[in-house]
Amino acid sequence: MEGVLLRISIVLIAALIASVLSCQSQDNSSAEAQAVESAEAWLELVDQGAYGASWSEAAEYFRFAITQENWERSAAAVRDPLGDVTSRELGSATFATTLPGAPDGEYVVLLYNTVFVNKKIAVETVTPMLDTDGEWRVSGYHVK
Repeated sequence: MEGVLLRISIVLIAALIASVLSCQSQDNSSAEAQAVESAEAWLELVDQGAYGASWSEAAEYFRFAITQENWERSAAAVRDPLGDVTSRELGSATFATTLPGAPDGEYVVLLYNTVFVNKKIAVETVTPMLDTDGEWRVSGYHVK
């Protein structure tokens, strides 16, 4: 009888763990979808050269880390030489709660395979975070 109870307990614990992991996976999928939507709206501003507007729409953490003037200058220096975007495809989306050099929080690291007029192979890393007001906003951007 003890063996049967032990097996039932193990099965119940396994089912509980699977249920928790499934909920976390659904939560992460929802977060990733919201982060992608936010990132793509933000990238549209950057693609248009509206760097000031992209700074205004970025996460509080982003705006604290760089002034609007410095962002506009840096973004123009990086993006303008690349030319227009001819294609952009999401390569991966990874949910994270810790990132190097950033406060703990909820992040989604997005890697886009992007083709620019003057750079045929590029990877844009866009990192939206769940901002202090509960909205997903971009907290980091890098082109490689």
